Amino acid sequence: MLNIKGLATGIGSLPYKNAEEASDIVFKYLSQIPFWPQLPKRSLREGMVAQFGENFPCLEVTDDGLLYRAQNKEGQLERFYAKIIEQDLAYFNISPNCSEGIYSFHNSLRSRNIDEVRFIKCHITGPFTFAASVKDENGAMLLHDEIFLQAFTKGLAMKALWQASLFKEFNKDIIIFIDEPYLGCFGSAYTPITRDKVVSCLRELTEGIKSKNIFIGIHCCGNTDWSIFTDVPGIDIINFDAFGFLDKFVLYAQDLKRFLQRGGAICWGIVPTQEFTGKEDPQQLILRLNNGIDSLSNKGLDSDLIRERLFVSPSCGLGSLDVERADRILRVLNHLSKQLQLQ
Repeated sequence: MLNIKGLATGIGSLPYKNAEEASDIVFKYLSQIPFWPQLPKRSLREGMVAQFGENFPCLEVTDDGLLYRAQNKEGQLERFYAKIIEQDLAYFNISPNCSEGIYSFHNSLRSRNIDEVRFIKCHITGPFTFAASVKDENGAMLLHDEIFLQAFTKGLAMKALWQASLFKEFNKDIIIFIDEPYLGCFGSAYTPITRDKVVSCLRELTEGIKSKNIFIGIHCCGNTDWSIFTDVPGIDIINFDAFGFLDKFVLYAQDLKRFLQRGGAICWGIVPTQEFTGKEDPQQLILRLNNGIDSLSNKGLDSDLIRERLFVSPSCGLGSLDVERADRILRVLNHLSKQLQLQ
């Protein structure tokens, strides 16, 4: 990924109910890496889990979110895997019923001058967050069901490929973020999964998505074992909460050094979301970012290489905030990005 210094993008969700307004705000502030907006306040169907659950085995998308239905499990799984083998991307579409945002964004790309667009950013919910968010008839998370975790991993890869095919007409490189907030608790008693399982599952997912014009990022807004992501060859971008967890992130300096040397990039979630006060100044946030770069440099990383492979973003999605606050956060991010690109 070349010439990306200081480019800005968003994480996924916005607090708008009107999809056209959401798309307009994306292009207003993030014209170089615009993203299609998730709109959870419009409908629970647009929540980060339900939105990707259409046509998945034993799952039903309702106005109350994603529900588990156990009828004919074997038959549903058989049909599901047949569609994967056939590479039937249409079967894995995200319908307008679950995302007005993606279609409004697509229409915006068609109607605008997009010469300034460097990448189109898409996203899927990661398999661990997805499977941990759905419970079976006994109240157990499907995360603990190997059959379903495997199926969801395969299906989410197909959801990503469908998005890439949808935006192919614009001849832009695609960035697909895997959103894994659940892994922010990795290593605690609340996340009883092994490191090997996380790495192998993410490796399988990324191998199912990876192609010449698709770059894969992973977003985790909590603290985690960041070496999990550096050990997955298919991951090109690591996005972390640089406002809240910078001191924890730099502990993985040697893993990050290898990650950058193999071509990886870091997306610094430097503009706070839940902690945003309105008093944040781009220059102060750049100083905070520079302190993080200096910390990594002191641990043996090439500071020039870090800056060359540096994106910026909010620390997390904005869907739970009010519209005014989200607008102010994106405005700060936009100003910060412009200053970084001039340095």
